[in-house]
Amino acid sequence: MATLAQWTEGARPRTLPAAVAPVLVGTASAHALGSSDLALALLALLVALGLQVGVNFANDYSDGIRGTDEDRVGPVRLVGQRLADPGTVKAAAFACFFAACVLGLALVALSETWALLLVGATAVWAAWNYTGGSRPYGYRGLGEVMVFLFFGLFAVLGTTWTQAHRLDLASVAGAVGCGALACAILVTNNLRDLEGDRAAGKRTLAVRLGFARTRELYTWLVVGAFVMVLVAAVAHPTALVGLLAAPLALGPLRVVRSDAVGRELLPALARTGVLQLGYAVALTIGLALAPLVG
Repeated sequence: MATLAQWTEGARPRTLPAAVAPVLVGTASAHALGSSDLALALLALLVALGLQVGVNFANDYSDGIRGTDEDRVGPVRLVGQRLADPGTVKAAAFACFFAACVLGLALVALSETWALLLVGATAVWAAWNYTGGSRPYGYRGLGEVMVFLFFGLFAVLGTTWTQAHRLDLASVAGAVGCGALACAILVTNNLRDLEGDRAAGKRTLAVRLGFARTRELYTWLVVGAFVMVLVAAVAHPTALVGLLAAPLALGPLRVVRSDAVGRELLPALARTGVLQLGYAVALTIGLALAPLVG
């Protein structure tokens, strides 16, 4: 039986910045447009957290029953290490998805943004089929595409739309920036697991690209995120505050661009999560200041 500490680690709390960051930026974008709602922001945050924890448990379950987690490095694998019953882990994943759906329905109803129901349904499908189902897209190198969409574009723009019912250049730029850093987290994770994934037959993007090109991809994702701060500043000059997070990129960039492999990449993975959250906080502050100077 897994302990509470093991269940907590199995939920992979270090991935939660990927859920928090887009809601912060989306809410700040709505505020810059003159219409933010903290209650709706809280609902959006809970939906994002439910989906993130759900996908973490779903990945643990699906990889575990396929036997692709047996030689992994990194966090606890509840199913792969036989710490928890696979059915229980699967139930935990679907409980998180159910909670996210209920909260998502409340968000859509309160904001009267019914078109987002389709986005929500697609998000749950994507969360399960990343490593689940008969043809998991995460095994075919499409994980980064979906992360960019659901933890970047849809999460930021959906949050902004539920509160402001309109978008601008800054919200789109913030969405692209958050999506790029969410992808950077997954790229680091898959770079760490490259050898094990290759041996297990998982054709992640890192496996397809190889070590050198994956390291280059990480670099461009991080640089691209900060270019988006400059783009956002065209609409709201105070968005330049987001550049204050740039020093947080130096540490993980140094590790990823070295010859680090396997466990040696764990610090870069953790620091990329910190970078994403720091980026979101800095950009949020910048966008929040926009009405004061505009």
